[in-house]
Amino acid sequence: MRNFLLCLAAATASAALAAAPKTSVNWQSMGNSYDADGKPQYTQRITVKGNLDFPRMGFNMFARRMHTVNPADTLVEIFPGYYYIASPRLSSGADSVVIDIVTKAHLVNKCYAPDGFHRINSDGTTEGVAYSRQTISRPEQWQSGKRDKMVYGNTIYKQNQERNTGWKPGVYDVVPRYKKVTMLPGTSRVKDPVFVNINPENPEYYKITVRNDSLIVACRPDKQWAAMYPFAAKVLMPNEGKPLPNVEIENWPDMAWRGQHIDISRNYQTPDAMKTVLEIMAANHLNKLHFHFSDDEAWRLEIPGMPELTELASRRGYSTDGEKEYLYQIFAGDGNPNTMTGTANGYWTRDEFIEFIRQAHFLGIDVLPEIESPGHARAAIKAMESRHRRGDDRYRLIHDGDTSKYTSAQSYHDNVMNPALPGPYEFMGKVFDEIIAMYNEAGVPLLGIHIGGDEVPRGSWNGSSVTKEFMEKHGMKTEKEVHAYFVSQLSDMLKKRGVPMYGWEEVAVGHGHDFNAKVAPTVGGVHCWHDTPDAAVRAISEGFPVILSNVNRFYLDMSYSPHPEEQGLTWGGYVDEFDALHGYPSEMCPVNLDSVPGKLVGVQGQIWSETIRNPQQLYFMLLPKVLGLSERGWNNKPTWTDAEFNAIIGEKELPTYKRDGTRLSVHMRQPGITVENGMVLMNAPYSGGEIRYTTDGTEPNADSKLSSFDNTAAATLSAPGVKT
Repeated sequence: MRNFLLCLAAATASAALAAAPKTSVNWQSMGNSYDADGKPQYTQRITVKGNLDFPRMGFNMFARRMHTVNPADTLVEIFPGYYYIASPRLSSGADSVVIDIVTKAHLVNKCYAPDGFHRINSDGTTEGVAYSRQTISRPEQWQSGKRDKMVYGNTIYKQNQERNTGWKPGVYDVVPRYKKVTMLPGTSRVKDPVFVNINPENPEYYKITVRNDSLIVACRPDKQWAAMYPFAAKVLMPNEGKPLPNVEIENWPDMAWRGQHIDISRNYQTPDAMKTVLEIMAANHLNKLHFHFSDDEAWRLEIPGMPELTELASRRGYSTDGEKEYLYQIFAGDGNPNTMTGTANGYWTRDEFIEFIRQAHFLGIDVLPEIESPGHARAAIKAMESRHRRGDDRYRLIHDGDTSKYTSAQSYHDNVMNPALPGPYEFMGKVFDEIIAMYNEAGVPLLGIHIGGDEVPRGSWNGSSVTKEFMEKHGMKTEKEVHAYFVSQLSDMLKKRGVPMYGWEEVAVGHGHDFNAKVAPTVGGVHCWHDTPDAAVRAISEGFPVILSNVNRFYLDMSYSPHPEEQGLTWGGYVDEFDALHGYPSEMCPVNLDSVPGKLVGVQGQIWSETIRNPQQLYFMLLPKVLGLSERGWNNKPTWTDAEFNAIIGEKELPTYKRDGTRLSVHMRQPGITVENGMVLMNAPYSGGEIRYTTDGTEPNADSKLSSFDNTAAATLSAPGVKT
């Protein structure tokens, strides 16, 4: 296991273009306000400089109702989340142009700012621009009327005091906590571990003994070295060659499934970046990677015999032909579907995936591939429409003449397969078989295949004559029954292939007794993601195996805090390492497990990639949140207090990340600052931390003044205008 470096600042949001751009764009929020009807709004100011010799400028942002202030400017929605501004001012030859856009809703944080700016030239070609974003620093830029969710410095100061009690972790105080630690007399100088074969009833049980200048790891033969070295490293690494107290440690997990979901569809991650994710998982005793490679926004895995999935659906850009060659740009990019820097374009080859699952298996991690269906399938639908235009309808996922009107959770209107057609089953069967073949060639067991199944919008098939006839034929009254039929058919298809089916909670909840009796025995796990226990309790009570994936505990892509400069979305609340630590299964699924036909399989963290633009931002969201997830997967019941957990992060985990290389960004909580008796008091989130400050209103940096303090007494400054 390699060590990780602590990087205090996240990498820039957009990849640099190879050639110096002709044009620059600066964005800022002019502040939240209300319109004449009392509805929330804010004004975005976009300043364009450089060569103003083009008619349009494209950009991305979360779908909102917007309008330009200047009547000379026209704002057009190309596609939900993708816009262009047309204006004679952009081709006027002026030195700069200011474009103000009134936007409905209130700005929450920097991730709701636009991205993916690009020139659209007169000949239809595109060029990237140099993009900068001003900080969100004034209260009116983030406050929403009387609702001010910002956690200010005095509150942080109090939290830091409560979490820094002076407790110091011992050598064997780690995350996740060992089940049983028996101290032995004396010390030992040890180097690499020695492995001893045992065959315990629990396959993940292991025993570490430090004695007689050796470190012995007793475990099953198939768990040795790659899978077990991170466990031993928790003992070895923090001591850097110093003598270790002799000890006998017995350890085992409470949960068989300790998972992490990573979405590479919405914004792309390379195999190398994902191998680093595997290392982070192994270091934190996670053993299941939920690999989300397909969604509305892209398809990222090569499937033999279906070249359209990657030739069309892994590429995004400015399109004038209705997406016949590639998808519309979404989230980020430069308008060019062939640009291979950044996160808009890219896919994994079959060989790359095979090599990746071998590496995961070596580290003791199973990879669960997900094929989103029947919703969240826009990329696959567009790819198969390309195939249809070439005369092959075998895998077609929609039909002509369908007038269904719906809006998905991400504001799309064309992202649902039609289960009344034969094409979706042919398509899914083909992808099933090719994925199974990849695992067979890799020599790696296939844990199962995840079919998605979530967020099918109401009205998805209400304008389909084919679906209407299908429902009449099968005696169906509701579209939910159509969805259930689709899930049941895929369950049968995977059962015949000897592969368990996985899905989001929607595949299990509310479909009736007959459905449950047929489908539940074929399911390996249902990921319950809502912030209440209802879905998990219902699914497990109806016989399904449940994996707790709650948004308010384990959606690691949620923003760490309400600070407007934090990365991450906020629709599910705010999630930090302490929220994950408090994700107790007994609270998220409060049932007597002995009295229900289903079972509780485990816990899983989720990272969706809407806000992620590079690997560093991915790691930034994982670390240190993954520590709370790791603790709850390994130990279901309370173990470390918040103060103890915080001390282990500061004293052990952060130094571990810092030891080797420059690969990772790690989120650091902010210092506290308050005023008492005319004095400015500051404290740090972790013991041993540094606070640098300024007194002239500028943002501190590595060269700013260093405050000397301890975390209980804090630092005192009498100067006004202190910024930390």
